[in-house]
Order: sequence, then C-alpha cells, then structure tokens
Amino acid sequence: MELNTQQDPFKEMRPYYDSEVEAVLQSLLYDNELISAVTQYQFPSLPTWITKLLRPIVRIALAREFGDIQSVKQFQRTVAKYMAKMISRSTTRLSCSGMENLEDDEAYLFVSNHRDIAMDPAFVNWTHYQRDLPTLRIAIGDNLLTKPCVSDLMRLNKSFIVNRSAKGPREMMAAVTQLSAYIDYSVQEGESVWIAQREGRAKDGNDKTDPALLKMLYMSQRKQRSFSEAVKRLNIVPVSISYEFDPCDRAKAIELAAREETGAYEKGQHEDLESIVQGITGFKGAVHVHFGDVIVNDYESPELLAAELDRQIHQNYFLHPSNYIAANLLDKVDPEEHLAFKQRFEGLNPREAEIMRLMYANPVYNHEPKKGDTSE
Repeated sequence: MELNTQQDPFKEMRPYYDSEVEAVLQSLLYDNELISAVTQYQFPSLPTWITKLLRPIVRIALAREFGDIQSVKQFQRTVAKYMAKMISRSTTRLSCSGMENLEDDEAYLFVSNHRDIAMDPAFVNWTHYQRDLPTLRIAIGDNLLTKPCVSDLMRLNKSFIVNRSAKGPREMMAAVTQLSAYIDYSVQEGESVWIAQREGRAKDGNDKTDPALLKMLYMSQRKQRSFSEAVKRLNIVPVSISYEFDPCDRAKAIELAAREETGAYEKGQHEDLESIVQGITGFKGAVHVHFGDVIVNDYESPELLAAELDRQIHQNYFLHPSNYIAANLLDKVDPEEHLAFKQRFEGLNPREAEIMRLMYANPVYNHEPKKGDTSE
C-alpha cells in the first residue's frame, strides 16, 4: 500500500513504490559513475580508454533493458535473469527446506544468520521468487550505501535503509524507533521482511543473535503491548543459511587475525563494496537455506528469545563436507574433498589458518556441542 507523501513517515528509508520506479531508473541511466562501473564490470580486461568509448553503448543497452520498467515486480524479474546466471556460475547446488511449514498468504519476519552482505537476503528472496511468492523487504545498513546510485538500486529491489550513522542518544533513539515501527508496519500490511540476527557478518562462523536487535523490534511497541505480544505480532521465523565455501573466507581470516594482533583493523575505502562483489561472483559450492519454526511461545525478554533463535539456527544449519573437515570429522568426507579444502589455506600464516578453520568448524560445534567447543 502506497502512503500519501505527506503521510509517509518512512519516505527516506523505505523501498521505492511502483509510482517512483520509472523516474528513479531514468535518473540511474544518466548516472555517469554507475555507467562507468557497469562498463568496467562487463569489460574488466580492456584498457581504460576503450571502456570510456564503450560507455554510450552500455548506456543504450541498459536503457533498452530497463527503459520500459514501471514497477518493482518488473524490475525484480529483470534482476532475476542475472541472479539465475550467478547461481549457475558460482554454486554447485542451491537447496531449501522448511518452507512447507509456512503459509503462502502470511507475512513473516525472517531473522537469519549473516555470512554474506548481499547473498544472504538474495538467496532467501530467490526461494520465494522460485515459488511465485512475494519477495521480501530487506534491511540494509546505510554504511553500505556510500553512493546514491547504490542506494537507489537497493531500494528498487525492495531494500529499506537501516540508519547506522546516527550520532547522539536522541538521534539514535529516533532511528531505532523508526526502524522498529517500519518492520512492524510492513508485517502488519502483509509484507515479509528479512533482517540479519546481528549487525555485521559472523566472520568467525559463530552465529549468535544480538539481543539488542530484538530490543529494537520492541521499541515502537513498548507503550502498547508487552515484549512477548510484540514478538508474536511479527511472526518471527529463524533462517539458517549455509555455504559450502565462503568466497570471502580468507579476507575475513586476515582481518580477524589483524584485529587480534593490533587491536584494530583499518578497512580500505571500498572494502565493503569489494566484499559484496566477491560474495556475489565468488565460488560458493553448495548452498542451503532452511526456514525454521515460527516463534509462537511467550518469550519475556530479548535474551530468552535470542537463545531460541540461536537454537533453531544452529540445529537447522546444513553441514557441508567443508564443515566436517574443519572440525576434524574426516570419516564423513572423502580424501579428495579433504585435499581440495586444504588448498584454501595456502599462503595464510598459522593464526590466520586457525581462524579460518574455526570459521568452518564452529557450525559443527554449535550443531553438535559434544563434538568440541569454540574455546581456544
């Protein structure tokens, strides 16, 4: 449902409405920075002077592809063609379980573990798209939207912006309350939402729900109802996403080792963007998405609810050969898989290699606590 502009408290954060799509796309077609980026992506091996000459051709091709689009659904259908190519090139299998327990005409808040910036919500969305179900509204931090064109593209694709750059207690409280209100508003109007279980990826492979996220969900409801009542309104479903291989595993291990050694890690200017590209294009092997049980019991505190989300995410996590190898459960894999996985560690120092091993082993430890633990 489109709100009147004067009655739209979420205008600056929400996805674009159908009535806004055509104008946004026209603006993007004349965004020189975006055209340059697309040209460079399509022709990465060509010299810069040649790619400059190709930009008008790329602009015409994009106008032909997107020029007649007038709705979000049409835009997502076009994006789906590229998504299908990405899946065929970067995965050996994409599987899904648990959707049979969800109602097609019900809206849910999907709270998932977080490994990849772009692909976690993309794979959850794809499972819905493949079943001809409505796609989800996706929470994305404003720290990832450093370019206006990127923000526009994400909002065309049903993303809404999480204000992480707010400063000062009053501004932060307003941002959190607005986010809480928008998520509740979306579910109540029949639109499902995806959000990660914590801010930032679980770079060590140890998936844990941040109770602060669950407190946020309650902020806009705290004057009207109890925490457990607010939770039930949202139809929360825990989601476990597992990748056989993480395209960013080495980068994550190097970053975590540097933080251990120096207490800090300075990101490069475009490092988040590079992680997004690597996550999209890099080889992932087999990928599995599991939808857990809807949260229906009473949970009187964010901590208790976080524990239940963790329980389901851990128990429903699909364990790949890479996970078993990292946990030294070699009876579950063949020697060729073992050898191929070991090659991923080449060039890492001992601490980086151990961090990367734990990245893959922690899901086993969480899934089967008696097999080991994550302490060092």
